[in-house]
Amino acid sequence: MRHFGHVTPEERQRLFHQEPGVFTPDSPARVLAAALGATLYSPATRPALADDIVKQAARGVVSMVLCLEDSIDDSEVVGAEENLVRQLTDLADRPGSGEPPLLFVRVRFPGQIPDLVRRLGPAVRMLSGFVMPKFTEERGTPFLEALAAAEAESGRRLFAMPVLESPELLYRESRVETLEGISRAVDKYRDRVLALRLGVTDFCSSYGLRRAPDMTAYDVQVVASVIADVVNMLGRADGSGFTVTGPVWEYFRVPERMFKPQLRRSPFLEGEAEELRERLLEHAMDGLLREIALDQANGLMGKTCIHPSHVPPVHALSVVSHEEFSDAQDILRPERGGGGVLRSAYTNKMNEVKPHRAWAERTLLRAEVFGVAREDIGFVELLTAGLPE
Repeated sequence: MRHFGHVTPEERQRLFHQEPGVFTPDSPARVLAAALGATLYSPATRPALADDIVKQAARGVVSMVLCLEDSIDDSEVVGAEENLVRQLTDLADRPGSGEPPLLFVRVRFPGQIPDLVRRLGPAVRMLSGFVMPKFTEERGTPFLEALAAAEAESGRRLFAMPVLESPELLYRESRVETLEGISRAVDKYRDRVLALRLGVTDFCSSYGLRRAPDMTAYDVQVVASVIADVVNMLGRADGSGFTVTGPVWEYFRVPERMFKPQLRRSPFLEGEAEELRERLLEHAMDGLLREIALDQANGLMGKTCIHPSHVPPVHALSVVSHEEFSDAQDILRPERGGGGVLRSAYTNKMNEVKPHRAWAERTLLRAEVFGVAREDIGFVELLTAGLPE
């Protein structure tokens, strides 16, 4: 699979200076963590779940979470488990259905992990891992132990994606202790922790808050402070950190009267053709675009998504620009190993080799999976290349 693999080779050649690379569920963890992109959640109760997975893969989705937790009612869990096993078995038996996305199951309790793996049997090859809710050291360690046991029993490499969303993490008086505990737990299972996911909706719930469609998670200060501390302690670039993904965007349709003025003044769309506006109205929102940009600026990679229309904007804004690529390559040239300062090839900034090295390495990893845009290609062209006609 690859990002923008659903567009024609001719279109990719037109858009990319360096095309997105190919990866598989067996690729190195560092590649898969960077490649998650827009991770689309779907309730495991959907009666045509296997068909939905195939359809979303054809539209450019490369990672999905099949949810047995908050997205379904407590009374639906048994039926959802049965449906999940049936649908994944059906998908595994389909000939020529194409490469599915990276698939993860969000479970409610640790025992579901080995139970589902046993019930799936050979179809466990469809899974890349499990999402673990409300993760703390005390609650999360049994999930990680269950994952390790299921992996040993099945012989299938399985990754964990803990969700950081507990009140203990949000509350100031318990935050540092909770983060230290989470750090101990995930470090012990470092080889199996693919990414840490942020549960911002649960954070907001603790204070009775809900951000409006023209606001981002970073406008809600109590939430922004948690994101900053999670990145501070768990997202460091010194080799001790993990990939941390961006929070979910809740809105997928905004009243036109609210959206159009914002679209006209969006910095991402200034100067673009007027005829694109109606099409973009159905597929993107100004608040979502701002939040994706702020995710990246704050050290997050990828994003949790609850609607297919969110996927193209996340992926379009994840493509490395030609300017970023040029800077990163210059910084990482072998002859620059001793440090120093150099002028950007674009002659608009200073590249300081030692301080910018970690950024350059991260940028080239993103370029490996999302590609590098041609010099004359912008966000709108990348976005519309990924939209259905």
